[in-house]
Amino acid sequence: MHILSRIKVKILGLAGHVLNFPKPFSFVGPGASLSLVREIIGLGVKRVMVITDAQLFKLGIVDPHIQLLKDAQIEIDIFNEIEPDPGFELVLEGVERVKNFKPDAVIAVGGGSSIDGAKAILLSHANDCHPSKLTGVWLYSWPRKHCLPFFAIPTTAGTGAEVTIAAVVSDKAAQIKYAIIDPKTVPAMVALDPNLMLGLPPFITAPTGMDALTHAVESYLSTLATEETDELARMATASIIRNLAVAYTDGQNLEARERMAVAACMAGLAFTRVGVGYVHAIAHQLGGLYHVPHGLANAIVMPHVLEFSKPNCTHRLAELARISDIGENGATESALADAFIARIRKLNADMQIPETVKELEREDFGKIIDRAFAEAHGTYGVPRYLSREDATALLEKLLP
Repeated sequence: MHILSRIKVKILGLAGHVLNFPKPFSFVGPGASLSLVREIIGLGVKRVMVITDAQLFKLGIVDPHIQLLKDAQIEIDIFNEIEPDPGFELVLEGVERVKNFKPDAVIAVGGGSSIDGAKAILLSHANDCHPSKLTGVWLYSWPRKHCLPFFAIPTTAGTGAEVTIAAVVSDKAAQIKYAIIDPKTVPAMVALDPNLMLGLPPFITAPTGMDALTHAVESYLSTLATEETDELARMATASIIRNLAVAYTDGQNLEARERMAVAACMAGLAFTRVGVGYVHAIAHQLGGLYHVPHGLANAIVMPHVLEFSKPNCTHRLAELARISDIGENGATESALADAFIARIRKLNADMQIPETVKELEREDFGKIIDRAFAEAHGTYGVPRYLSREDATALLEKLLP
């Protein structure tokens, strides 16, 4: 039944090995974002567009960066219209701003939505097309042109968008989320600056951190996993397990914030090479239909998908438990796998993440399953395939 899907996934995996996706140069540590801006100034740019969201702009998060650019006599345009789950219409607005301002470079500052929005805007601008024409995997479409020089400064430790070949955009009218997957969306340089994350409230720290953990875990369980992605995923998983609760309870802990930022970046590097799985495929539908925040949806769905997948990846789950110091010495691999899943549930509970999706309606199950399967099958190297009956049973557990 899934032979064609497995063949398509294998092709994508081979492409990933051959193409050697770019890794942006990263500035890391307190003040890293200012170091990045100074580096951009040193490139001799004259006109810079800053893409961010209204809240970050209002809070003054980007003020120091803008001041550096102004001091260097660089013309600036600030597009601060980014909203959660940026839609096609917003992307088109951004494209018009780019056309009118004609920047030499673009800096995205913010969470995953700001960086994804910037990616979609720049790729649409470069190829003079509607963003809907860019959805899916670049291998299955026409050759695309390169974007303007692009730099990213994440303000959350979650999506890893600063290093991935993916951007998620929404068709608001159809209530569907789409992924644009293209190496040309990877920024040239990024800054992982924990100073920008110190003010994040717990209700943002929790889901963004669980998003990063989902990236690490799903990439490790992928049938496309490599030695490189395994190492990245293991380090990211262990670091998140040890530091997310600290960052959640003590938001001013600079060390925990920096470790989370680096872990999210490593998880991003892993999943952008081997993909994710059913957790993301289902979470995207919950976001598209009900506007459930992506990280929150991932956190709720992940334990259920891991329990279903366990028969085909017990050893891998046990390895994640060992590297994260979870479980008893001498425990069986099955027990360690169970302990790892239990730790994820406890982490959710400790951060007040619910076990169910309050907006979920049983009448939407068919739509969710169709769209999740369309996203996952032939794209993600899932360790075990869901049947419609399996997927229905899983969704039943998410009902309030």
